Amino acid sequence: MRFSVVAALLLNVLLPCLAQLSLPNPPYLPPNASFGAVPSIGGYPNRQWTSLLGDLLYFYEAQRSGNLLSTNRVPWRNSSALDDGKDVGLDLTGGYYDAGDYIKATFPLSFTLMSICWGATDFGKGYDLANQTVYLDDMLRWGLDWLIKAHPNDNTLYVLIDAPAHDDNYWGGDRGIPLPRTSFQINITHPGTDVAAGTAAAFAACSNLYRNKGFNNTLSGPATLTNATYADILLSHAKSLYAFSLNTDGGRTVYQKSVPVIAENYGSSSYGDELVIAALLLAWATDSQDLHDQAVAHWSKYQVSSQDRVFNWDSKGPGIPILFTQVLRSSNSITGNISDWQTKAEVYFDEIVEDRGPGRMTPGGLLYYNGDSDDASLNPALNAAMLLTRYAPYASTTDKKTTYLRFAQSQLNYVLGNNSMSVPYVVGVNPNSPSNPHSAMASGGTSVDTIDTNPVNTTFVLYGAVVGGPNVNDNFYDIRSDWPQTEVALDYNAPLLALAAYSVLQTTVDPFYTNLKDGAYEKVKPKGQPCDAAIDQGCPPPRLSPGARVAMALGITIVGVILIGLTIYWYWLGQRQKKQKATF
Repeated sequence: MRFSVVAALLLNVLLPCLAQLSLPNPPYLPPNASFGAVPSIGGYPNRQWTSLLGDLLYFYEAQRSGNLLSTNRVPWRNSSALDDGKDVGLDLTGGYYDAGDYIKATFPLSFTLMSICWGATDFGKGYDLANQTVYLDDMLRWGLDWLIKAHPNDNTLYVLIDAPAHDDNYWGGDRGIPLPRTSFQINITHPGTDVAAGTAAAFAACSNLYRNKGFNNTLSGPATLTNATYADILLSHAKSLYAFSLNTDGGRTVYQKSVPVIAENYGSSSYGDELVIAALLLAWATDSQDLHDQAVAHWSKYQVSSQDRVFNWDSKGPGIPILFTQVLRSSNSITGNISDWQTKAEVYFDEIVEDRGPGRMTPGGLLYYNGDSDDASLNPALNAAMLLTRYAPYASTTDKKTTYLRFAQSQLNYVLGNNSMSVPYVVGVNPNSPSNPHSAMASGGTSVDTIDTNPVNTTFVLYGAVVGGPNVNDNFYDIRSDWPQTEVALDYNAPLLALAAYSVLQTTVDPFYTNLKDGAYEKVKPKGQPCDAAIDQGCPPPRLSPGARVAMALGITIVGVILIGLTIYWYWLGQRQKKQKATF
């Protein structure tokens, strides 16, 4: 399918008309935090897990940009950024604000949607059991419909909508967002292989979900939101963007070379992993051996196997062997070396669970990667838990399956309160939840200069938001300006959504936070200030560099030798004078 401006305009008119699940009346609304302190009384599905799943989806509604509908469930949110795209003559309203501020960024949004659609394909019946499938549908379409508008023709993709001069310093409500906002694109002469392929992957993964195309040997199956017409539209965009990622006048490159302003927040480290996962998801969508073989070729050419650390918006490598395993186990049309991909997956997982990989465990038991975990410690651990849970049914031995699931559960329990802080790191689900998320919208503040004091208490509860998380020593300070620990983001919620849907299916045991006592966090809250990229008051005095320490040691040695020499000299001189006096 080829896209023209006219076709894009027609799609903008038709998209709202495509059959969509009807939102319930009355709607689901998050319960007060006190609900999460009361253990359930049994029953299946477990009411605490269903509530958590609902809250995690509710967060995305709080992050919406554009013209909010009458069905909006977040009473303190307003329609906003209604001129987005005006600078380029397009309607680019809608979509989601990425994190605690007001930028809209295609690369992390695409990863988020891909991850959620993949999770809803594996554990979709959890959404059905929790009566949250309608909100899943609503959440996905709000993001996917915006990505469709951001892809107005075959060789153009809008990748960022930003405030004037990339103004991250605005700290206020959604009615005062700085204007005008600028729209940034990649195109045939200014390409971005990574973001084009990553967005293709999102469209393909979600097309598979809407086509009810699930994998064999999973515990569940896709959520019940089948819509073949919408699936076709998504697949057409996936094919177009994948072709665009491969064929540009400017050659293959990371997208910040074309859009330098994105480098600070969402610069990409490579593009090979995006090419692999896009080709592979398209292969599954179309039963194409050729696309599968392209994915294998990309894996080898771009040495994606070297991505052996975290799975996130910038690094899809660790998830790819799992997806190869699922596709090859499930397809009658595609063949490949499934045992090789299983081996790759299990080498990665065994290093994690046996604590001999690049990640290490914090004293309290959180999987932590120096560098990757410093600015959002929970995200690498949650993504690892999600991948382990997804792969467990394909494990080569029963012992491995058990070990993988046990480790994944330990990370899930940590995030939900089984940690030294007694904090479930999801806003609003328990009285011990974080109360100061780094969110301009929710804070009620008006100035970044008084971010922590005005107001003292966050004005609006950002229900369902997963925060960045504690430091490497498991300490959490709950300070609004401390964005590494308290900022929220679209991709932070994605792995926990999959794990919550899985838990709805699998257990009647409550989330860990129902075991916590009111005020437990206040009793152990760390004193002082953190030491991280946002706040350095808690950092120890700066240490000298190795070279400076060597120079200092050498200087001390030289001074010591001189002092010893002078001492010997004065002693000798004194003795000589005594002898002279004795002679006279």
